[in-house]
Amino acid sequence: MKVNTEEIVSVLKKELEDYGKDLQIEETGTVLEVGDGIARVYGLKNALAGEMLEFENGITGLAFNLEENSVGVVVLGDYLKITEGMSIKRLGRILEVPVGDAMIGRVVSALGEPLDQKGPIQSSGTRPVEIIAPGIAKRQPVHEPMQTGTKAIDGMIPVGRGQRELIIGDRGTGKTAIAIDTIINQKGKDVICVYVAIGQKASTVAGVIAKLQEAGAMDYTIIVAANASDPAPMQYLAPYSGTAMAEEFMYKQGKATLVVYDDLSKQANAYRQMSLLLRRPPGREAYPGDVFYLHSRLLERSAKLSDKEGGGSLTSLPVIETQEGEVSAYIPTNVISITDGQIYLQPNLFASGVRPAVDVGVSVSRVGGNAQIKAMKKVAGTLRLELAQYRELEAFAQLGTELDPATQKQIDRGRRLVELLKQKQYSPFPVEEQVVSIYAGTHGFLDTVPVNLVDKYEQEMLQYMRDQHAGILSHIVEQKTLPADKDIKEALKGFTDKFLADNASEES
Repeated sequence: MKVNTEEIVSVLKKELEDYGKDLQIEETGTVLEVGDGIARVYGLKNALAGEMLEFENGITGLAFNLEENSVGVVVLGDYLKITEGMSIKRLGRILEVPVGDAMIGRVVSALGEPLDQKGPIQSSGTRPVEIIAPGIAKRQPVHEPMQTGTKAIDGMIPVGRGQRELIIGDRGTGKTAIAIDTIINQKGKDVICVYVAIGQKASTVAGVIAKLQEAGAMDYTIIVAANASDPAPMQYLAPYSGTAMAEEFMYKQGKATLVVYDDLSKQANAYRQMSLLLRRPPGREAYPGDVFYLHSRLLERSAKLSDKEGGGSLTSLPVIETQEGEVSAYIPTNVISITDGQIYLQPNLFASGVRPAVDVGVSVSRVGGNAQIKAMKKVAGTLRLELAQYRELEAFAQLGTELDPATQKQIDRGRRLVELLKQKQYSPFPVEEQVVSIYAGTHGFLDTVPVNLVDKYEQEMLQYMRDQHAGILSHIVEQKTLPADKDIKEALKGFTDKFLADNASEES
């Protein structure tokens, strides 16, 4: 019997082809050791840095350290459920989080999983957690104001859309309060806000959520929470995840977005913990050598995109906690050098009742008047100078020395301006009312008002302007400039005379 070799070869070829279709080739490894959220794995020879991995029980990990004989894996889940000898496989993709309109109003983890018991999130897609920041050609200079609603900041340390403005100060000086007020102030301005809570107590985050709900701000806000009880990898990833969620609106919809990182000191601590467990060499203050890059690659993603790219913006307000006002420590100096200015909060001012406790002398915005409307630029120009002069002369006044009338006048005005810039928490001011208030202070209308009545004067004056001179306020909103000097002065003089007459008994 003659054997037809060609027939046999063709049958074998077909069999092999069919066999290959169902065959899935995966690169797998074995867990050598695990502990404190870190696993050391053998066998994943071709794993890439930042690649997603999956343990046999479904828990995901992140390839972090690529060594000669093993891979250091960060466990994104309960590491206590992982045991030595377990298998692990490559997923062939980098870490992504769900994004889209469905995320708005939700509280999610660093991986985009819901934490608010409102059911699953039907997101429209995903975005990589880490991307390369847009280059110079894709950006344009910051020129639109991002109103914070805080008079001291909008007047003297303005923040623009696309800017990175650091909020820095000791514990308990009102850093979070400024960030929350800024989010509340975006109501009706078509700005999507993302609040990233890193390493905070769950009760503190719940308090922030309650305040935002009360103010109706959750309608345009996403909260990414990596609480103090969460493992270090989650605290490390949370700011990147929050940024990715905001970028969806910036790139795809051309919207203005605001991200608050509260706070990056805790992210740096989490990164240090992970790095030391992975036996990376420690540097200054035991932080790894690339801790600067940790924050620079995050904050560089803030931008005001060019019109060709859609004109969207991502403004970031990173928060840094200092110890005993030590701004020359490692992490504070790093972040100061990356950002476009800083709002410095003083414990002494906070304790003496000046709230928000902004130290105007040390605080700075490197965007300046470009991030202000013309009306604010005009009235606030002298404000900073007058406050600085007051701070210098205040020392003389405390010595009890005889002062000439001009110096006394400067000190008296300074006291009233400090009083005018005080503001209650969760009550941001619209920009037109800020302009009128600061105008009254810098043009001498408060000079005859007793210091203890400045707050009352301001409230009644703004109500009077809303009722009797709404045209002045609407002119500032629509034209972005000051109306005729004569009109504002007449309105303010009329009110001031009436106010002083009505409160004559309280003065005495």
